[in-house]
Amino acid sequence: MNDKTKIPFIDLKSQRLRLSGAIEASVQKVIEHGQFIMGPEVREFEKALEKYTGAKNVISCANGTDAISLALMALDIQPGEVVFVPAFTFAATAEAVALLGAIPYFVDVDEATFLISYESLKRSILDAEKQGLPIRGIIAVDLFGSIPDYQELNLLAKEKDLFVIADAAQSIGGSRGNKQVGVLADITTTSFFPSKPLGAYGDGGAVLTNNSEIADKIKSLRVHGKGRDKYDNVVIGMNSRLDTIQAAILLEKLRILPEEITARQKVANFYIQSLPKNFLRQAVHKTVTSAWAQFTTRTSNRNQLCDGLKELGIPTAVYYPTSLNKLQAYKQYPNDPNGLVASEKLASEVFSLPMSPYLTGEDQNRVISSLEVTVLVR
Repeated sequence: MNDKTKIPFIDLKSQRLRLSGAIEASVQKVIEHGQFIMGPEVREFEKALEKYTGAKNVISCANGTDAISLALMALDIQPGEVVFVPAFTFAATAEAVALLGAIPYFVDVDEATFLISYESLKRSILDAEKQGLPIRGIIAVDLFGSIPDYQELNLLAKEKDLFVIADAAQSIGGSRGNKQVGVLADITTTSFFPSKPLGAYGDGGAVLTNNSEIADKIKSLRVHGKGRDKYDNVVIGMNSRLDTIQAAILLEKLRILPEEITARQKVANFYIQSLPKNFLRQAVHKTVTSAWAQFTTRTSNRNQLCDGLKELGIPTAVYYPTSLNKLQAYKQYPNDPNGLVASEKLASEVFSLPMSPYLTGEDQNRVISSLEVTVLVR
């Protein structure tokens, strides 16, 4: 194989070309009216996302991490209270909990789906109760665009009087059963980081909820805890607003999101059918439409394999190389008494292949061919 032209890992350029003219016109409109903070496009985008997801309330904010923090603040999380989070995810999920003085309690994931393990969660709840820790909630993560069984999680949470937050930073556009991401949990948070399935040209995030009381609290919290106006501070809040220009860009991207989700599924289907048999990939439940933010597979000699693919112009990425319980910042926090075996194993084996709605058939074939060649020589 002589072609070493690098395939884009995430092809934002092709998307930009598809939206050429529309993006520029939307941005120019904002420049002309000059309402760069909380301008009309912000509410327009929120309403469009409400219609798309079915959520009664969408409250945009500055980024996905702030979205989790705002949700926790609206739920009045207190220092020392426990929130259960999966150990195999990005640090932001636990970071938001810890920054508010609460305790992220690390739960293992299912080795096949990479999603929060129900058995580990139940075991961890019992362990926290035995220790006399005040338990408050669960944050489940829609990792790589796939979606946990929120019906099961919600039932357990109701039994234990816990809240459930869906960290949907990677899954907007996906669904489970007949429900879109955004209405599967008490509160859903998401990110519009550029690489996400619905990404801005900078940072951005949102909280989605059907609870109007929670929504009103978040609207206040995101603007310094404002009351009647921004100079009437009724609670201690934060500064976390989505820029109007980013909202204008997201409006254009949301219009094509359904088509892009379908295209992502086609790419994923090709990978699933074509992967060499010795590779395990993320299992997705039959009722789930994944947003396929990443297509992630596993191998025991990951680093060697990724180096070989790089030589052939095939980019890869490792999400995530270290489980949260092993990171210096989070070593002191509690975790499943049976350990976090699956999380730690996945962290040592996973790697993601190029994924984009605009990945051509030729490039898809080249990815698989390069993978086969690399397996043979390594």
